[in-house]
This record gives sequence, C-alpha cells and structure tokens, in this order.
Amino acid sequence: MFKVSCLKFKVLFCFCLCITQGIYAADSLKITINQADSLFLKNNYQLLAASMEVSAQNAMIIQAKLYPNPIFSASFNAYNPGTKEYFKVGSNGEKGYQISQLILLGGKRQAQIDMAKTNAKMAELAFADVVRTLKFQLHSSLYALHQYAGMLDKYTKQLVLLDTIIRAYEVQAKKGNIPAKDVVRLKGVYLNLNNQRGELLKQYYDETAKVQTILQTSQFISPQIKDTTYNSFNKEFIVDFLVETALQNRPDYLMLSQNATLAGQFLNYQKKLAIPDINLMATYDQRGSAFPNEYDLGFGIPLPLWNRNQGNIKFARYKTKEAQLTQSSLKTSIESEVRSNYALYTTTLTQYKKAESLYNSDFETTLKGMSDNFQKRNVSLIEFVDFFEAYNDAMAEISRLKIQIAQSAEQLNYTTVKQLF
Repeated sequence: MFKVSCLKFKVLFCFCLCITQGIYAADSLKITINQADSLFLKNNYQLLAASMEVSAQNAMIIQAKLYPNPIFSASFNAYNPGTKEYFKVGSNGEKGYQISQLILLGGKRQAQIDMAKTNAKMAELAFADVVRTLKFQLHSSLYALHQYAGMLDKYTKQLVLLDTIIRAYEVQAKKGNIPAKDVVRLKGVYLNLNNQRGELLKQYYDETAKVQTILQTSQFISPQIKDTTYNSFNKEFIVDFLVETALQNRPDYLMLSQNATLAGQFLNYQKKLAIPDINLMATYDQRGSAFPNEYDLGFGIPLPLWNRNQGNIKFARYKTKEAQLTQSSLKTSIESEVRSNYALYTTTLTQYKKAESLYNSDFETTLKGMSDNFQKRNVSLIEFVDFFEAYNDAMAEISRLKIQIAQSAEQLNYTTVKQLF
C-alpha cells in the first residue's frame, strides 16, 4: 500500500484547477438569462441595424403622403431678327411664364400611403424575427456553456486525480511492486480523458464566440443558471394549441401575410395608374400670343389609347397569387415544424426524467470510494478503470440531456414565439 503526499496533491490540484478556471472564469461576465437578454437588446449591432430599417420604412410613409411639387417655367426672347437685337425682354420685348400642378386622380396617393404603411409593418416584423432568432441562439448557447463549464471542471479534477495516481504508480513500478503495464493502462485512461476534455473545450470556445458576438462583448461568459431550472422544462401542451399560437405569433408567417397584402395593394395601385392624371396650368405671355400680356389657364391629360398599364397590372396579378401560395406553403411548414419540435421535446423530456431518476449523490460518493480504495489497492485496476469510464460516460450523458431538454424547450419558444417555459 502507498499514500501520496497530501501537500503534493493539493499543489497539483490547485495548479490544474487554476488553469481551467483561467480559461473560462478570468475576466468572465457572470450573467443570468434575463440579464443576457437585456444586454443583447442594448448592444447587438444586427438588432440595431434592423431597427434602422424600421425607422427608414416609417420615413417612407411621410414621403408617400407628400403631394407632387408645382413646376414653374419661363421663356425669354433670345434674338429678334426684325431689329437684330438679342435678349429683348423689356416692355417691347417677349417673355412668358408658366406654372403647372399635377393632380393625381383615382386614389393613387392613398394607394402609395397604404403600401408604405404595409412596408413599415413588414420591417417591424422583420425586426421581431431577428430578435427571436438571436434570442434563441443566445439562450441555446448559454445553456450549453453552463453544462460545458461544469463538465470541464469535473474533467479537470479527475485529471488531477489520475495524474496523482500515475505518479505514485510510476514510483511503485520502478520498485517492482506493481507491473509496468498498469502504469501504461492508467496513462491511456488519462490521455483518453484529456482528449475528451480537449474536444469539450473546443465546443466551449465555439459557444463562447457565439455568445460574445450576440452580446458584443470580449469577456468570457459565465452563465448563472440554477440546476433546478432544468426541472422547470417539464410541461405538457396540446399540439393544436401550439400550432395555432405559432400561426398567430410567428413574424416570418405574419410577414408573408403582409407581403400578400402588399401584393394586393400593388395590384390596386397598378390599376389606378391606368387612370390618367390631370396637369393644370396657368400661363402669361407678354407679346407672343394673340394679344399683348395674355393670361391663360389650361390643363393636360394623357389619352389612354395604347398604354393602359396592361403589362404591369398582369404582372401584379401574378405576384399576388405568388404571395398567397408562398404564405400557404409556409403555413404547412410551420405546422410540421411545431409538431416535430414538440415530438422531440417530449422524447427528450422522457429521457431526461429517466436519467434524473437514476442519478443521485451515490455517483460522487462511489467515485470517491473507488478512487480511495484503488490507491489503497483494495480495488483492481480493471474495476477502477471500468467504473471511472462508466462514471464519465454517465456524467456526459446527463450533461447532454440537460442541454438537449433546455434547447428543445427554447426551440418550442422560438417556434411558437411564446414564452412557454
């Protein structure tokens, strides 16, 4: 039997633990889900850009309400061949003025206002769609980070334990007390666990980069999520209720609804363009008309003989049908998406509840007992390695299920655009 120096173990443990904590705790931003949402709404550039589009489309409503400007024109004599004078514009010369105003008929201006308002609504819905998409990505990554951080901490402690055991075994192997193959076997377990930790660390960094991008921060993120939160993802719903909720709330579906409305308004506008507008005019001519200082009123109107906007009207009809078919297609897709996501959620929930019923404090107690007894040589190498690997597999599976149940619940929130959890 052999014992490892307590001081040596503590120094080694603290060193390795500090390395791990330095990776994902130094300069870390400790944040809850709600705090992350607030920071996201405040800082995200993509969201700010989408909000600018909303303002831009609202400005187009102002533009659509404006009337056409009047047009003023003037003409002056350039050369009088009788007197051979240039620019004779005095009392005995020639000059003329005209002011005209285009009068839109058939409700064209109102049709433009209606289309501008619909475009503004679509911009607002597009903004809402960006919010829900980024929020889903943010929440999913935060739950993953929370579990990854916990698993990295477990792996670090286990690597410290294995390293301590390996060092002690190397000493005993040199003395001939144990076979060298046992040391090699333990090193293999260490390398395998370290490889798993490396892969997990890569996933951690990937999710960290996503969260940092969404929150527009360079700090490492430390999600503050209670373990009891995962137990709150245990609800039952009627699928038809979820489908109806999604159709009422989904910004992408509502955008297509507005797009169909816009297509109808565009068709109406093209029909109105076939109605001629009137151009009213008032003119003054000093000497070039029937009598001096002539004042006239007039109007102009195009004659719709050949161009009655037939092509644009036909084009608008096809675009209206296209918008309606696209909306119907998305409706079918949303119904399938909701049912599929709910099926995944219920399956994951069943697996999670089963895993939770199997996992308890006995896992940690047994691991400590196996480790202590192995160092005292009361447990064989094969028994220790088998339990050690089984324990890690169980921990990884529970962590995976926690991530999956949280993300599947968030997926339902995302799909229905309703805070179900």
